[in-house]
Amino acid sequence: MAGDSKKLQPIIIKRVKKSGHAKHGGAWKIAYADFVTAMMAFFLLMWLLGSTTEGDKKGIADFFNAPLKVSLMGGSGSGDSSHVLKGGGQDLSRQGGQVKSGELPPKKKVISLKALEAEQKRGEIVKLEKLKQKVEEAIAANPKLEAMRSQIRLDMMRDGLRIQIVDELNRPMFDSGSAIVKPYMRELLKEIGHMLSDVPNHVTLEGHTDAQPFSAGERGYSNWELSSDRANASRREIIGGGLPEDRVLMVQGLASSKLFIPEEPQNPINRRISVIVMNKEAEDRLLNIVPDTPETDTTGQPAPR
Repeated sequence: MAGDSKKLQPIIIKRVKKSGHAKHGGAWKIAYADFVTAMMAFFLLMWLLGSTTEGDKKGIADFFNAPLKVSLMGGSGSGDSSHVLKGGGQDLSRQGGQVKSGELPPKKKVISLKALEAEQKRGEIVKLEKLKQKVEEAIAANPKLEAMRSQIRLDMMRDGLRIQIVDELNRPMFDSGSAIVKPYMRELLKEIGHMLSDVPNHVTLEGHTDAQPFSAGERGYSNWELSSDRANASRREIIGGGLPEDRVLMVQGLASSKLFIPEEPQNPINRRISVIVMNKEAEDRLLNIVPDTPETDTTGQPAPR
């Protein structure tokens, strides 16, 4: 056959081996990367919101609402520099990181006026206690003054430190009815003036007598005049010892109105001179700066008279 005589042409079939992912290409990788990035950004935002204070959030909100206004106001949309801006926290110079509450400056301790006055009062008590100890040591170091130790009474009262020099039958400060200081008492009064010379507190002096009346009666020269004259004579001796004259705030005679031993009005111990080193409260009260209150000693009990 003529057809059989023709040479048959071979049929070539090309088979291309395709990859399993060829139909998708590489687009899914880009989508997956975008998803992971979005999730990371989401969780980072959640972490920031959870660790940011309310003030910081308000600062951020104010910034995005009106960034120009916030920048011009120094970093705060409400005029309060405590809000967060860039870098987090309260300092515009910070470029990164968040300011924690622990980094904020500590609040100043507010001290009330009452607490301050109480602290000052405690300080005055300590100073007067040291003065009391100084007087006691000076008396003990001086043999002449030590011999009169039984006539010297030191005690703390509401007005300050009180130094009392009392009479004894065998060693009176003054002769009966006289305002002339005995020589041996002058040394004691001058020593007291010397010890008080470097103390800034003001001083008051009080003269006291017993209840024995003068023969002329109360209408003539009486215990009131005598106690005042004795207090003033003691003032002169104390100033002679070195106490500045302007530190004496008051000199008064109280006669027998404040007996040391009320049950024994004739007892010589009632005849005494009181030198009171005043605290600030007593000075203010004497000058009518603060109202008077019932007198108590440092323990809160009525002070002895």
